[in-house]
Amino acid sequence: MKMQFADLLKKYDVQVPRYTSYPTVPAWSKTPTDEEWFNDINFSLTEEQNSWSMYLHIPFCESLCTFCGCNTIITKDHKKEIEYVDLILKEFEIYLEKAPILKQRNLKLIHLGGGTPTFLSAQQLNRLLSKILSSVQISKDDFEASIEVDPRRTTYDQLKVLKELGFNRVSLGVQDFNEKVQKLIHRVQPFEVTKKITQDARDLGFESVNFDLIYGLPAQSLEMMERTLDKTIELKPDRIAFYSFALVPWIKPAQRLFTDEDLPKAESKRELYELARKKFLAAGYEDVGMDHFALKTDSLFKARESKTLHRNFMGYTDKKTDLLLGLGISSISESKRLFHQNEKLLPRYMNELKENKIATLRGHILTDQDIKQRSKILRLMTQYRLELEDSSEFERLQIVAKDFLDEKLISLNSKEITVLKEGHPFLRNICALFDQYLPQNKDQKLFSKSI
Repeated sequence: MKMQFADLLKKYDVQVPRYTSYPTVPAWSKTPTDEEWFNDINFSLTEEQNSWSMYLHIPFCESLCTFCGCNTIITKDHKKEIEYVDLILKEFEIYLEKAPILKQRNLKLIHLGGGTPTFLSAQQLNRLLSKILSSVQISKDDFEASIEVDPRRTTYDQLKVLKELGFNRVSLGVQDFNEKVQKLIHRVQPFEVTKKITQDARDLGFESVNFDLIYGLPAQSLEMMERTLDKTIELKPDRIAFYSFALVPWIKPAQRLFTDEDLPKAESKRELYELARKKFLAAGYEDVGMDHFALKTDSLFKARESKTLHRNFMGYTDKKTDLLLGLGISSISESKRLFHQNEKLLPRYMNELKENKIATLRGHILTDQDIKQRSKILRLMTQYRLELEDSSEFERLQIVAKDFLDEKLISLNSKEITVLKEGHPFLRNICALFDQYLPQNKDQKLFSKSI
């Protein structure tokens, strides 16, 4: 008998990865040597048509948002930004020296995240980005440059510099427009502030504006959420990332500043999501993947339609490349056969670079099986369907996916598995069917809950 939706929510509200990578970071086991890492950069870019993307992590924030799970440094000392830009440029010089092939292959995407990338002044943004972009080969017809911004800390001059450097997409941290929620998460951001930055970006010619919203924050109710959604739709961003609040206080102690009683329970959280999904669809947005909505004019929707949607550590993107190179503290890189993560602590990152070394924290050398399973999970995450490998995989899924089948969340035949519309809210749980590392971590607190 088909379960009620509320019962499904309760059943599948378990710790499970978001699958921005596979294997997920807790499963990484063998950190590559510098030689292995540089060799795989070269291997990933062997062919002339190969391309790469870049992520720059700017960790600084002037104040602490208590919901945040990112690697941040809280400071109002803007002198730190000058030294940090120097460090990223030093790191990039090492890469160009050790892997000169980076100069010979097209850079298709650059993205700045944080922290607060617009903690950097317009001058420092220009210094950092002009040096990097002038050192590499830019994809002429297919280049995207994007940045995450805090509307409270972003100026017209910063956006103007970014646009002049070729940036065409901006993502605004919004989270919620309700003042009560904003105070609880220590992020008071009046609607007019968000509206101004949105308009500034459009006036300057940015092609796409994204809003980041979060459901499941303390004190959120359906009434409050409806007001936030109405205000969002009023500003009509091209994309909306609508994330479930990831409660991980064992990783981020600041999340202990509010209690479990402050937070909506699983069923209430899903009601918030369902309300948002209904309103987004009615306003002309399309569901383009887990947590993401886009207008039909946006490239993310077009990528979904053409089946070229991709997912990596930066989330969903329409730009699939053969290498993702991360610079800055805690940044994660991904090549065809390796993962690599930088040191998370600024002093260690700094000391390694001073010795002309890449500041490695950890990484993972993918096995052939890892590569195979990564491809399967990626296909489900971006297309909601997967062709089965062979009859044995079909037989295995008939057993391990029985509940999903009985509950009409997936369909399964000897050729493929498909996530049905009713199963979209449980995509993370369904992808876990293909995670060969997850059973080993059942009793550990490693991931946020799926609802």
